[in-house]
Amino acid sequence: MVTAEYAMGMIAAVGLAVVLYKVLNSPAVRGMLQGMVGQAFDVQF
Repeated sequence: MVTAEYAMGMIAAVGLAVVLYKVLNSPAVRGMLQGMVGQAFDVQF
């Protein structure tokens, strides 16, 4: 039974990784992240 639980956990982890990969590589999120990084580097000290 323990092996089946590990297998289900692995499937869930891979599924979450796929969803995060798709979300973070979408054009809208990519543009937002690039904008945030650009603003962070434009800060004057």
